[in-house]
Amino acid sequence: MAALRPGTAVRVRVPASSANLGPGFDSIGLALGVWDECVAEVLEAPGLIIEARGEGAEEVPRDERHLVHRAMVRAWERVGSQVPAGLRLTCTNAVPHGRGMGSSATAIVTGITAALALTDLAEGGNGTPDLDVVNDLASELEGHPDNASASVHGGLTISWSESPGRTSTAKPQLHPDIRVVVFVPQVQLSTATARAVLPQAVTLADAASNTARGALLTHALTAAPELLVPATRDWLHQEPRRASYPDSMELVDALRAAGHAATISGAGPSVLALTTRDAVASVIPFAGATWRALTPEVPTVGATVEIVADAR
Repeated sequence: MAALRPGTAVRVRVPASSANLGPGFDSIGLALGVWDECVAEVLEAPGLIIEARGEGAEEVPRDERHLVHRAMVRAWERVGSQVPAGLRLTCTNAVPHGRGMGSSATAIVTGITAALALTDLAEGGNGTPDLDVVNDLASELEGHPDNASASVHGGLTISWSESPGRTSTAKPQLHPDIRVVVFVPQVQLSTATARAVLPQAVTLADAASNTARGALLTHALTAAPELLVPATRDWLHQEPRRASYPDSMELVDALRAAGHAATISGAGPSVLALTTRDAVASVIPFAGATWRALTPEVPTVGATVEIVADAR
């Protein structure tokens, strides 16, 4: 394995994501056009330099605990590449932290993509990582594939694992009329906290209901937006978490009562409304003075790499 060359640098951009989308628990994801960016540069002098700005910049560590750096190290370990003695990460974050928009998956995908891109350049390649490898490792580190796969591949993704460490992802074509509105609160909620309250078993009736709506959700997202409201009904994760984000569930209830397809975004507490281009204006006012309403596009591509400097 060739050593990484000092002076080599790549810029990685990765989109946010919303996951679950109601019944699609740990399987269905949607990329959101809110982008984190990081420049990773191999340095001659030893040491780790981390610069962060934007969302959550005051919260993240500036040492080996930084999630982007941790993901890079895991990627280099996976491919047998030596971790460089000197490294600078310059991260500009737009994805809100702890809000259910996949910020941890975005950071993990960023780190893995940057590490594999730098390794590919060192081996004489063009700095393009294998996105299937990125998807496998990011899903493993994240613990579930829905957010990671959407950030890796962009668009609408359906992901599953047939063996440990291997994630497969299908990318259906999102219906062109579908638009998203994300209602972002000021409060945060960690994924670990949200998952801790989930039941370890569900009834057969609930499992059957969720299976039917998950299948319907794929049809609604690709061919029949008029079915989005029934397609986003969930039995597995939202109600058990209601006490963890009561304000979010109150907004979900209000939106659905008004005929809008609303779900908790990921593990919350943000709320995702799936709507159509002619109905966006009627959804946004539900933000009131409490929520920040975002209307990101759904990018058709996910993680991208730009070579900033090549020391060859």
